[in-house]
Amino acid sequence: MSETGSAQLSGPGDPHTPELDSAHPPTPGSPAPRESGDHRAPGLRTGLRRRHMTMIAIGGAIGAGLFVGSGSVIRTAGPAAILSYAAAGLVVLCVLRALGEMVVARPVAGSMGEYARMAMGPFAGFTVGWLYWYLYVILVGAEAVAGAAILANWIDLDQWVLSAGLLVVMTAVNLVSVKSFGEFEFWFASIKVVAIVLFLVVGAAWVFGLWPGSQPGFGNLSAHGGFAPNGIAGIFSAIVVVMFAFGGTEIVTVAAAESKEPGRAVARATNNVLWRVGLFYVAAIFLVVTILPWNDAKVLQSPFVSALDHIGIPAAGTIMQVVILTAVLSVLNSAIYVSSRMLYVLTRDGDAPASLVKLNRRGVPARAVLLGTIAAWGAVIASYVSPDTVFTFLVNSIGVVLAFVYVAIMFSQLRLRARLRREDPAALTYKLWGYPYVSWAVIIALFAVFAAMARNPDQRNQLLASTVSLLFVMAIYPLRARFGRKPPVREVEILRH
Repeated sequence: MSETGSAQLSGPGDPHTPELDSAHPPTPGSPAPRESGDHRAPGLRTGLRRRHMTMIAIGGAIGAGLFVGSGSVIRTAGPAAILSYAAAGLVVLCVLRALGEMVVARPVAGSMGEYARMAMGPFAGFTVGWLYWYLYVILVGAEAVAGAAILANWIDLDQWVLSAGLLVVMTAVNLVSVKSFGEFEFWFASIKVVAIVLFLVVGAAWVFGLWPGSQPGFGNLSAHGGFAPNGIAGIFSAIVVVMFAFGGTEIVTVAAAESKEPGRAVARATNNVLWRVGLFYVAAIFLVVTILPWNDAKVLQSPFVSALDHIGIPAAGTIMQVVILTAVLSVLNSAIYVSSRMLYVLTRDGDAPASLVKLNRRGVPARAVLLGTIAAWGAVIASYVSPDTVFTFLVNSIGVVLAFVYVAIMFSQLRLRARLRREDPAALTYKLWGYPYVSWAVIIALFAVFAAMARNPDQRNQLLASTVSLLFVMAIYPLRARFGRKPPVREVEILRH
């Protein structure tokens, strides 16, 4: 890579833009650095193993939205909800693949925030980083509230006490070490995977007449108004809801900074997501709409419980509550982790108070973890003090933030891919297919989702509230640029092996 090329890719000279590898500047015509040696973010430990990374990717995609939220998707699209899940999964897969391409070529601590900074400048990095942090902080509070609501069925305590207990426990897990986070996430994700696999086995046995007393057949796919009773509009409206159910798959790229082989781990995890999410989501929804009529009132309430009850599984409701609680705890664990690491990177880049970059003796950004938990506690308080106003706004204000981040990821990939093709094509060992057409197709699809939400009265508030969040973060940047400090670490840490 030439000196001019390096300047284009990393933006040296900008007081708020970290250089790609200032510790080892390339000579004219030399290739860009690879994953060799060790140049990790200072103090972060490499406690995540291959099995952790795989389950973080899978667990991030399997949230409570599959077990509960799929009912509204089925009600909107009918049996064609299968197509809605497949289409939304394809879009999210392309986003994850684009992000994986950048991670493998330039594995840096900070993931999508750093790539936005490298591709589009410090303003983009600041905006994406803070939006992503805000998303997961509010999600921590929302998941604590959801988990408390489930625990209240078994524990006779006020729900705010249960919410506080969940926050304390999961914060403690994240304060111990990154390996502690990885172990808990591994087992949380494993429970979810086992639950879905068992559902697939039992459901398939029922559909094909192998279960005692079963009624084999696929009549429910075409009865009650046909396969797509609400037409193309119903399928597309459901895609809007489904797309956000897949949110969380990108967490693995943030965790890569604390794995032993960041590039390989992300590539492997991304490839696994393709068929596993396809199996878990599409196959599970296929079985639900085959076992039960799509317009059955019970499907809207809890499709998986309804299907298991129909098959005759005893205590189906209790079993699914345990699984859903596990899914909630998994998201809570991951959200605390992601929010702390994103705040750590923002601090390192000079976009947050310098004191937050301090790590404890186990390599955990403890202050960043605690600040995120305190902010999340504010959301928990809002859920009890003002559930219909403040808390509803907070939840709506993150509803589309992830899609905003997806758009930034795709634009970052477009720019960095073009530069790497010119300057270091050998680094592009893991690529999004069909560049640049697939990249632009994904961007167009995301903007089509925004347009559909704007036209839908039930989803318009989420779009508006999330846009307020985006504009607020963007409005803060001029103040940061004028009064903020220069980053204490000028370079982007290339994670090498």
